[in-house]
Amino acid sequence: MSRKKRAKQLLALDGKQTMIQQTVQRLLPLAPAKKFWIITNEDLRPAITKQLPKLPKNQVLAEPVGRNTAPAIGLAAFLLLRHDPHAVIGMFPSDHVIADELQYRETLERGIDLAAAGANIVVLGIRPNRAETGYGYIEAGRSFQGEALRVRRFIEKPDANRAAEFVAAGNYFWNSGMFLWSARTLADALREHLPKTAAVLEEIASAGTQKFAATFRRLYPKCENISVDYAVLEPRSAKGEQAGNIFCLPADFGWNDLGSWTALHEHHMAKSNPPEGNLVAGSGMFLLNARGNYVHAPGKFVAAVGVSDLVVVETEDALLITTRKHAQDVGKIVKYLDENKLHNLT
Repeated sequence: MSRKKRAKQLLALDGKQTMIQQTVQRLLPLAPAKKFWIITNEDLRPAITKQLPKLPKNQVLAEPVGRNTAPAIGLAAFLLLRHDPHAVIGMFPSDHVIADELQYRETLERGIDLAAAGANIVVLGIRPNRAETGYGYIEAGRSFQGEALRVRRFIEKPDANRAAEFVAAGNYFWNSGMFLWSARTLADALREHLPKTAAVLEEIASAGTQKFAATFRRLYPKCENISVDYAVLEPRSAKGEQAGNIFCLPADFGWNDLGSWTALHEHHMAKSNPPEGNLVAGSGMFLLNARGNYVHAPGKFVAAVGVSDLVVVETEDALLITTRKHAQDVGKIVKYLDENKLHNLT
């Protein structure tokens, strides 16, 4: 399944307001539009600038090549470092759904205060309500200044048995992927743990307005393709609960990450009550003994007979067929396509 096509679907997911618009809208009470930076790709940049006209266009950056979250958020840190090293940066993926926006902002305000108080990294941790295998987990340790908890370690997506153990233990949280840190804290962490990429990002950030675009296109591909979790959070947490200065803020504001087709199914199920839990996007449908399926086939008549918990997504050049249980493995398809240089599909 093409990442670009899936991103476009998420961009236009919720009718009146796209998800990128929702993400910005719920954060606007905390900061003016001129302080927002968006990292995207060339395909989506025109749509984003059109949908967010109040944001400065030069702050909607299109990566010349995808390099994951560490270079993307790191570039923002080095750009801001030149103007306000004490500025607190928040990292907010645009495929999240937040039910209680007031509580969300209250949680963020507490996190901003903590991030501004020193060389601290703050992650919003979601209290798990099930043994989910599609999310990373945070193991929390001792309390720190009220509800904040020191982070012991970050754990990649577990199997079902380990996920059940984490939920039963009570001190594990889903990693929301939302982080807070000062520009100086993040820049220093990248210099320490990802020095080659940090040097590239620093050179891009110092290019100046007239040379920025050309320098960005020329140097950014030299950055390592790595997530901020692997690049910064895991080595930082390995220093120990006390020395790592990473803090988890437990959050209960009704969160859902629509980064998988399973999560997308859950989100739409919460908003509607389709027959037998079947969510079908098509020109018509016939369902017989079918339950819990997600089918996206615009313009096609969909017939589902005797199947359960399937995910079927059709695009112009690809067809994805999996189950809701295995939808998290879609990333392996993308890896396969990259390794086999099938870039027209990614």
